Amino acid sequence: MKVLLTNDDGITATGLNVMRRALLELPDVELAVIAPDSNRSATARSITIRHPLWVEEVEFGDGTTGFATDGTPVDCVRFAALGLIEFEPEIIVSGINHGANLGDDITYSGTVAAALEGVVLGVPAIAVSQQADHGEMDFRAGSAWGQEDFEQVAQVVARMVESLEDVPMPQGTLLNVNAPAGRAQGVRACRLGKRDYRDQMELTEEEGGRRRYRIYSEEPGYHDEDGTDFAAIADRRIAVTPLHFDLTDQPGIDRLSGFDLDGLLRPAAREI
Repeated sequence: MKVLLTNDDGITATGLNVMRRALLELPDVELAVIAPDSNRSATARSITIRHPLWVEEVEFGDGTTGFATDGTPVDCVRFAALGLIEFEPEIIVSGINHGANLGDDITYSGTVAAALEGVVLGVPAIAVSQQADHGEMDFRAGSAWGQEDFEQVAQVVARMVESLEDVPMPQGTLLNVNAPAGRAQGVRACRLGKRDYRDQMELTEEEGGRRRYRIYSEEPGYHDEDGTDFAAIADRRIAVTPLHFDLTDQPGIDRLSGFDLDGLLRPAAREI
């Protein structure tokens, strides 16, 4: 099994390295690591197109190496697809992220974005995140992370990779995996929940005609609904959510087909 491991927290992040060691323990796994050289959290699906990218080979201290780049998580996956490593990945693992990626937050997540790039390339992918040690239901990383924080979910994902042929993943689908803080009591398939953002525009500084604002709240809420990833985490379950890239609203197409779209090309009627 040829595996690409990446993340958005950076190549030295504890979560990535715990996941790396868990994957290396699998028999017949060929592993490559390409990750940002520093934290790229909340970069979503951004790519680097304005300048060339630096790449450096780094040693992990156990005889293995990986590549660090000043690009984004999506750039990392593109590097693999374009030949930076010696094989074409058969699966992409992104994480383990320091902080959860639940509900609407996935649209901002660099962790999930890297996995989505796998979908674009036709490669199965798993995005992996760990809830912060203080138990918040968001992407905050917490104050300190140890290897033990990630061990359980790393083993779960390693078993997913090992059993890839048996995991029911339709083509064009990735798995978004979120683990609760501490020991999980089970694993649950679930849908994305709904985030309740509480953002406010707060003026923090004014200088020479410029104003500095804080606009993002640090304590978003969520809708308490059964069957969601939020509910699974609240019940101390590892949440596994299948995601796909098709954003098309099919019922919307059906509704639009009944509207005279060609009429928009005709000159507008002018009142005299």
